[in-house]
Amino acid sequence: MTLLITVFAAVISTAGWYRGMPDDKMKTGILCWMYWGASLMWLVDAVVEYMELRSAYFTPAPADMLNDAFLGLSVVALGLVIWVVRLLILDPKGVIAGMLTKDSTRGRRDRAHGEGR
Repeated sequence: MTLLITVFAAVISTAGWYRGMPDDKMKTGILCWMYWGASLMWLVDAVVEYMELRSAYFTPAPADMLNDAFLGLSVVALGLVIWVVRLLILDPKGVIAGMLTKDSTRGRRDRAHGEGR
């Protein structure tokens, strides 16, 4: 389940990255790298586990599938959190800088005119 979930996340993020090219202002390329890396990691894990379990690999217990699904969703969520934090720090569109500049100039202008009291 973790492999399947991260592959879907990788494909979706890659489609978003490709759609935004050549600009990539939203820096979706980092999502592609994170999710494809996680997919590769779980592919290797699946191959090794298959080598150990053989046919039992294809009949997991429902509790194991649920745990794997939670793990896969957690990895996708953590990847999105890392991407959003990085996006907020880099601020490629200047939205946060514009908000901070707009608020600070408005406050100075209001105080200069005596309106901020």
